[in-house]
Amino acid sequence: MSTIEQLEQQLDDFSMAKRHEALNALAAAVHAGKHPLPATGVAHNLHAHTFFSYNAYGYSPSRFAWLARKAGLALGGIVDFDVLDGVEEFQTARRMLDLPGCAGMETRVFVREFAQWVINSPGEPGVAYTMGIGFPRRKIPAEAEAFMAGLRRTAEQRNRELLARVNAFTAPVAVDYEQDLLPLTPAGNATERHICLAYARQAQRQFPDAAALKQFWVGKLGAEAEGVDFPEGGKLQNLIRAKTMKKGGVGYVQPGPASFPSLADFNRFVQACDAMPALCWLDGTSEGEQRIEELLRVAMGTGCAALTVIPDRNYKPGVQDQKLKNLYHVVDLAQKLHLPVTVGTEMNSPGNKFVDSFETAELKPLIPVFLRGAHIVYAHAALQREIGKGYLSPWAKRHYPHVADRNAFYEQVGKALMPAREGALGDLPSDATPAQVLAAATAK
Repeated sequence: MSTIEQLEQQLDDFSMAKRHEALNALAAAVHAGKHPLPATGVAHNLHAHTFFSYNAYGYSPSRFAWLARKAGLALGGIVDFDVLDGVEEFQTARRMLDLPGCAGMETRVFVREFAQWVINSPGEPGVAYTMGIGFPRRKIPAEAEAFMAGLRRTAEQRNRELLARVNAFTAPVAVDYEQDLLPLTPAGNATERHICLAYARQAQRQFPDAAALKQFWVGKLGAEAEGVDFPEGGKLQNLIRAKTMKKGGVGYVQPGPASFPSLADFNRFVQACDAMPALCWLDGTSEGEQRIEELLRVAMGTGCAALTVIPDRNYKPGVQDQKLKNLYHVVDLAQKLHLPVTVGTEMNSPGNKFVDSFETAELKPLIPVFLRGAHIVYAHAALQREIGKGYLSPWAKRHYPHVADRNAFYEQVGKALMPAREGALGDLPSDATPAQVLAAATAK
């Protein structure tokens, strides 16, 4: 194994000090010309989960930043579930590596106006995945911290109750929250996917013999477990999740309006943190997403300022099907509503791509739209962090009351700005004009 490969692996250590040491060494190798990085293209990913929520490959924020720059991505962005733990680490790493990008947070909310329809959380009417994108920093107002702490407490309680139900089903295999689950996370934020991994590993400990392990899982999960990838492969983990934690599973409890915060409350939290609320889109096949224009207008009424799409879920190369039509429809609608569209691959399940296949015939025509959204969010995060002039700031609304004009300005800044110039934005006067901001962003 080469030194670079060893340092790359060290980027995923749970010790922040060791991650920072590896990042410094890699950046030094780059700057010394010992490990040149490629020119950037149009491919980008603004929706990568890290190990602070769950990354199927164990990537830390630093590791994702490094791999994104190493792959020549135009921009990179992380999104973790219910936490902002990786924001500062990612900001530090991407700046060191000259990677434009941003950080976000995803969660589930209840949309009262859509209470009777499934939106993008399968089998759960009224429940939607949504997010805040372009958080300028980890430190947020006290009231926002309280809201986020509430999300974390609710998630932990939900996990503990889930474990109790699933343990009864998987006996004699059982997972202990503190001993078996929390060690899989660097900061105590366990998710359903961590739980699946914990069950796979506990079963292997209980049944070290391969035949006995297979017999156990077939007995618990049914004939579908016959062909999965033992002892802890992605197919097995996904089957554990489907059979025990999702609708119809032994550990599943149908959520209601009190199970998650409202969309309006979450969007207020995001805005209090100086980030941009963004509704998540699945694939347009649910009853709720078939009413996408109404849904977007409801979301915009609570402060939604962008749309997030996972393209890989919306098409198959060479296939002209309904999902692809839905994708083009929602992108077209977002443009009419002047909502920036951001995209990425989550990497929170084994097999997820590192970055979307932008070169495919299906995605290539959409590249300008996706890049525009990425540049807008990058500019927002940088301007908000450095001078308090982000996309939703009073300054932005005063100078650009029409959203189309605001999009054009922030896109221009985001296309021109590079991480090495971000700090210089802080030298601008408090009453800086858009022309002065753009000049600072484009200066060499």
